Amino acid sequence: MKENMLYRDFASFMSEYFPGKKVQKISLDLIHNCPTRDGSLGRGGCTYCNNKSFSPAYALSHKSVTEQLQEGISFFSHKYPSMEYLAYFQAYTSTYGEVEKLKEMYLEALSYPGVVGLVIGTRPDCMPDSLLSFLSQLSKEYFVLIEYGVESTIDRTLELVQRGHTFECSKETILRTHDSGLLCGAHLILGLPGESREDMLSHAQRLNDLPISTLKLHQLQIIKGTLMARDFVLHPDRYHLFTEDEYVDLCVDFLRQLRPDIVVERFVSSSPKDMILAPKWGKKNYQFVELIKKRLLTSK
Repeated sequence: MKENMLYRDFASFMSEYFPGKKVQKISLDLIHNCPTRDGSLGRGGCTYCNNKSFSPAYALSHKSVTEQLQEGISFFSHKYPSMEYLAYFQAYTSTYGEVEKLKEMYLEALSYPGVVGLVIGTRPDCMPDSLLSFLSQLSKEYFVLIEYGVESTIDRTLELVQRGHTFECSKETILRTHDSGLLCGAHLILGLPGESREDMLSHAQRLNDLPISTLKLHQLQIIKGTLMARDFVLHPDRYHLFTEDEYVDLCVDFLRQLRPDIVVERFVSSSPKDMILAPKWGKKNYQFVELIKKRLLTSK
């Protein structure tokens, strides 16, 4: 990390792999199931999850890989004609299903003009060795980043939100992924019910011990249509939803605990306004980034 940087950001990380180039992720919605929905581990999914809250309009699962890439790239290419792209398998669990079918989708994405790599979002309990080996081979020719939904490092929290796996599972899969020569990222939600501020900061220490390259932080949002939204309406006292200032302070303290070489890709989730039950903040991710940087500078 450069000495003048307050933390390692995703843009500088990308510049190391694609020097002098602009690279944009194109979200794809192709896998529309996960083991907490189809009965393998449960029904109804994780209590906080509604995939519609983070899927762009062009990423519709009835469209093919090629169709979604074509529409997504056309959205960005008019502004940056020389831009290159990463196919981002984002929705639900993007390594869940028949392995050969998954391989076909990844290869179809990589064959699209301008696509230079893959970012695959998934669960730590849905990465078979055969698929990991395949992705490891791909990474010798293309950029490949696997993002795991860790969400919390505390097992009682994972059980409460119906995550369906333990933190030990996350650790084991991240180690397997790293040992396969793949870049590995983690997602973490700050503010899950039952977790104290100290609990949340302890996540950083536990992640420091793992070979992750990137991290996405998200504030807890109560999204309409989720199991958590139903519980929130009935039992709002179970939830502490941060004010914007509280969350900035938490992120600053979290960064101070975090290993400095870990790339922080984002701090907040930006769901569509009409889907958010609470908290209803007015700022976007880039505005939080500026507030966090300012707080870091003024509180050294």
